[in-house]
Amino acid sequence: MTALAQVVAVGRDEFAATYWGRAPLLSRAADLGGPAGFTGLLSSAAVDELLSRRGLRTPFLRVAKQGKVLPHQRYTGGGGAGAEIADQVHDEQVMRLFADGATLVLQGLHRLWPPIVGLADRLGAELCRPLQVNAYLTPPDSQGFATHYDTHDVFVLQAEGEKRWCVHPPVLPDPLEEQPWGGRADEVAATAEGEPALDVVLRPGDALYLPRGWLHSARAQGSRSLHLTVGIRGLTRYALVEELLTAAAGDARLRASLPYGKDLTDPETVAAELTATIDALRSWLTTADPAAIAGRLRERTWPQARPAPLSPLAQLDFAAALTPHHEIRLRPGLRWTLERSGDQVVLRLNGRSLRLPDSCEAALRLALDGRVHRVGELPLPDDADRLVLARRLLKEGVAVPGD
Repeated sequence: MTALAQVVAVGRDEFAATYWGRAPLLSRAADLGGPAGFTGLLSSAAVDELLSRRGLRTPFLRVAKQGKVLPHQRYTGGGGAGAEIADQVHDEQVMRLFADGATLVLQGLHRLWPPIVGLADRLGAELCRPLQVNAYLTPPDSQGFATHYDTHDVFVLQAEGEKRWCVHPPVLPDPLEEQPWGGRADEVAATAEGEPALDVVLRPGDALYLPRGWLHSARAQGSRSLHLTVGIRGLTRYALVEELLTAAAGDARLRASLPYGKDLTDPETVAAELTATIDALRSWLTTADPAAIAGRLRERTWPQARPAPLSPLAQLDFAAALTPHHEIRLRPGLRWTLERSGDQVVLRLNGRSLRLPDSCEAALRLALDGRVHRVGELPLPDDADRLVLARRLLKEGVAVPGD
């Protein structure tokens, strides 16, 4: 089963054409993995372990009450002897706040909790988007946040309890990250008074997809509620415009000063300069290099997602004992490109690059195609060369053991 099939009850093509970025989608447990479909990702027992035994610090926990985020000093403090920190979560303080009606928000679980790490890696790869996973634990009959919208798409996965969701159409369709709901609080509040587009109770195993901009509020019902939100960081055409404008700084016509002594508060003067500027920009756009823009977007988006965790000591032991009979594969979630540069190939990764002889190109493409490969099968002249390449990929964290 694909990761997407775990969170939506329609096929990939239907989801892409009908719902992605367009409309909410409710998927019931009966059409997904059943009522226990998401408890394997996170449960109340798992929350207890995270809060009391994993040494959480801010900002991995937020606490909210009546729509306001509480200062972290109310539930964090010193870590005790040997831990020179002042913001470790104190479980007894968190317990008191939750008992008093506060909502707990566990953040960054895609980096903390192994079952969620796995789902996030697979879903992010399928969507080709960086994502984040938070959990919301809400006391009975409580609401953590007022009606608002997010600037990224979300999947809501109900793990325990029940929560009523009221969803309204956007006041600003497709908001950018620089356009949060707080700047339109009055419009949001007025729209929330109207008839919702969706008024539904999520029960264990249910899932809800919300495109960015759709207003929503949620209230736990008769028992405490635990749900996950998977936030998908989107790319927009505006992001392309931003990168195009940055690249356009290379054009001397667009860098030129405006005429001396002209009053740029005069609409007629501005109109004339706009015409000249638009003409210059239009001319430059015909020369824009898609490969260069793709490279800029790569630099912008790749740092937002980290590859799957690896075990450093086990990885080094595996590399030291490597033989042609061992198997390796691409580290899950690792993004890469391969380019020729003279008599070398350049393996570009997030924030770094590796240079290797161009004779390694075919072996690199095979080793990094996402499948498991035996070291002895890499297309290089002999086992010595194969082992050198495989060990380097392992030690650089590009490849991992194939089992």
